[in-house]
Amino acid sequence: MLTFSTDALRPQDRFEHWCDVRGKSLFGVTIELERDKRPEFRGRFSATPVGDAVLAEMSASSYRVSRTSTDIARVPSNSLQLAWQVRGPGHLNIGRDRVHFVRNGDLVFGHSNLPYFSTPERTDGFHFFSLKIPVTSELVLGARIEDAPPVALARDAGLTRLVGAMFRSMTRDPAQAGQFAGEVTHMARLALLARGRLRPRQDEIRAALHAGYLHAVREILLRDLHRASLTPAAVATELGISLRQLHALFEPTGLSFARTLTAARLKEAKRLLSSMQDRGIDEIAFSCGFDSIATFYRVFRATYGMTPGDARRLPSQDQLEHDPEKCEAVFPCDKRGTRLRGDHARTRI
Repeated sequence: MLTFSTDALRPQDRFEHWCDVRGKSLFGVTIELERDKRPEFRGRFSATPVGDAVLAEMSASSYRVSRTSTDIARVPSNSLQLAWQVRGPGHLNIGRDRVHFVRNGDLVFGHSNLPYFSTPERTDGFHFFSLKIPVTSELVLGARIEDAPPVALARDAGLTRLVGAMFRSMTRDPAQAGQFAGEVTHMARLALLARGRLRPRQDEIRAALHAGYLHAVREILLRDLHRASLTPAAVATELGISLRQLHALFEPTGLSFARTLTAARLKEAKRLLSSMQDRGIDEIAFSCGFDSIATFYRVFRATYGMTPGDARRLPSQDQLEHDPEKCEAVFPCDKRGTRLRGDHARTRI
């Protein structure tokens, strides 16, 4: 993982270095900023390989950036670029009087060898991730993509949600992003489908949709794990898929919906036990979606081999890793991931 910060440079050198090394040489772009604002400039950058792709994270003071025909000739790149504008809205001019407004949270996707000019809306800096994906005929399934300018994917579209869920999962811990190498192809194809460049009924697209929906489900589980009433039906409804389709997403993973949710709740509970010593164990259990303290203790002990109190007393470096396979023994499920009736019938997981 490559990291860089302007903090190590003299204030008067920071912007020039950022322009020349990070802008012109690495990204092949032209960066502009008023001279009187340059001494206050700050920037941080990191890059991580994800298979053949590269994930970059950048946060910096606001500036104008463009990729001109000169930049493209100097640093050509036959790549697809997927960017997530976490913070720092602005106007994206892609030529021919086509100007798009990019909001916080938008995903922008297009070919890297097309010109653009971007102007920030505000002066309080920006934060964004970009995924640069080398183009191959196999990746794009023969689709024409050289004329796809960078534009924001429709914010309220279902496909955008799937691409976003995968991207957010990848960037949750950039240092570990390499483990998502197998997902990059799916992300690119879903983005191409969202741009109308691929047909939806191809087998490769069905595989990409499967991966995208699985990430979207997991994202909902992390968001709502505190809700004891969270059910597969509620998640399926939010994503607009059937209950059968939802359970089918988990079949290749070997972990049912119920076990995946229980694992997420236990992991969060273990984290809180270590980081929030002033909170009671019961309070933590309820905040993580368990509606029975007895059940929480039983599942926790079966998974970690110790009680929550014992886990709380462990030094943080000795915290045990979660073993998701043990959840099934405590909450037996049928093959579709539905918890079976019995002693735990009142506990929703």
